[in-house]
Order: sequence, then structure tokens, then C-alpha cells
Amino acid sequence: MIPLVFHPIYSQLVLPQKHRFPIEKYQGIHDQLVALGRSEADFICPNQIAIEALKTVHQSGYVDNFINGKLSNKEIRRIGMPWSEQFVKRTLTAVGGTVLTGQLAIEHGLALNLTGGYHHAFSEFGSGFCAFNDIVLSAKEMLTHNGIDRVLAFDCDVHQGDGTAQLCANNDSIYTVSLHCEKNFPARKQDSNIDFPLAKGMSDDEYLHTVECALTLAFNCAVPDAVIYDAGVDIHECDDLGNLQISTEGVFQRDKLVFDMCKSKGVPVAAVIGGGYQRNIADLVNVHLQLFKAAGVYS
Repeated sequence: MIPLVFHPIYSQLVLPQKHRFPIEKYQGIHDQLVALGRSEADFICPNQIAIEALKTVHQSGYVDNFINGKLSNKEIRRIGMPWSEQFVKRTLTAVGGTVLTGQLAIEHGLALNLTGGYHHAFSEFGSGFCAFNDIVLSAKEMLTHNGIDRVLAFDCDVHQGDGTAQLCANNDSIYTVSLHCEKNFPARKQDSNIDFPLAKGMSDDEYLHTVECALTLAFNCAVPDAVIYDAGVDIHECDDLGNLQISTEGVFQRDKLVFDMCKSKGVPVAAVIGGGYQRNIADLVNVHLQLFKAAGVYS
């Protein structure tokens, strides 16, 4: 059985009315997977990540200020989420979930977190709804396992994984690849090991060809022992923050390409759901479900 990592706190955060972050989608994905035949026993509940683990990636002062509610108003605005004790608990649990997903992927070959992809978090600040970089934290933990000497962070969110690129700039053990819409947030891009800036309005055929080329190049250059995959669906044609024109079937085919490549190489893959910003939660959940369908969680 493919491990699925989930905690109800993923969606248990009160945000201001009309806030742009679709906090309900995580519970919605869980509920739809149950409706499709998964039982509650199939979901593995993560613990909060340890504060000291955060400080292996993020500056100690920033971590302490976030935990203790001492960020400046400017820092909070940059994250884009109002600070609260519940936000801290939710953040630590979500990041712990991605770290657990990496551990389970090494054990089982494949694992999926029903949140994750907080790739805009830098060493000393958060940004774009991201407080701590779960992708880098999970990759670093995966590297502690025997036989895992290099991790490929393969990021298909529509927004560049700028925090991931910055955090891994001097780390040869984590190889970063980002496929993102060129004319989109963040305005100031960082240098991943390989970047694929995509033209606004790109549709399925060109996009899937680019993904296939990117995967082939990434595996040839990185020769990874494990992969962490950010499967953001803000590439979707109906996404409010995307600027690409990828269909639901195109999202499914992209995710299948990633899983098939990893399987063919015998490389474990940990997947996180990444961004997705349609206001209709039911429609958004359906697009995110393509990841789970591609993984074989349901047919």
C-alpha cells in the first residue's frame, strides 16, 4: 500500500475572509480519497518537526522569532499568512509531514504528503505562503539514509522554487530543477541547478514534452538516489495564479511521467501536492487528485 501522510490540522487554520490561500483543500483531498475507497487506517499521521531540525536549514533567529510570534509586520506580510499559535502548529506539522514522506518513500519506494511544497521559504525569511522549506528539510533527512548520496528536488509548481534554489546553492547533494511560468511570482528568480522558464499560455503538448526533457536531463546530470517531487497544480488552465493552460489530463500525464521515470530508474520518490489556487475547492481538489491517480492510489 502506498503511504499517504495526512493530519487534520493541515486544513485547521482560520484565515481572513477571501484570503487567497485555499486552506480547505487538504481536508478535501483526504475526504475524496476516502470516498474513492481508502480507509482512515491508510493515512499516516505526522508529528511536528523538531525546532532544532528547522535550524539545520533556517537561521536560528528567524526560527525563534516565528515560533514565538516576534516577526515584524513586514516579515509577516512577506509570508502572506497572519501569525497565530495555530499557524505555528500547522506549519510544524505540515513540514514534519513532508519529512516523514521522504522517510516512507525510501522504505516503500513511493509516498505522498497531502500538503507540502513550501518552496518559497529562504534561510532567513518566509515568503509566498511558505514559512519553512519542507522540500529542503526532507531532502536533507533523506540524505542521512544509507545509499542516499544525492537527492533530486524536481519542482513543477508554476512558481519558481526560489527558496529551494537559494538554500541548496552550495549543496552538491541536493540537485534542484524548477519548471515554472517565466512571467509569474517571484519577480526575482534564483538560480536552480537547472531552470525551465515556461512561456505564458503554454498548453499540454509543449508542456509535457518539456517535462519529459527536463526529467531526462535531470536524471542524467544529477544521477539521484532519491527524488522529492513538488506536484503543484497551479499550472492548470483554471488556476487563478497560474498563467499556463494545462488541462486536468495534462496534469495527470505530467505526474505519471515523473512516477514512471522514477520507477524505471529504481529511485524512491516522495511527492508533495504543491500550489493550486482555484477558488472552487471541489474543482481544485479534483485537479490535485490526479497526483494520487497517477501514483496508483486509485484508478
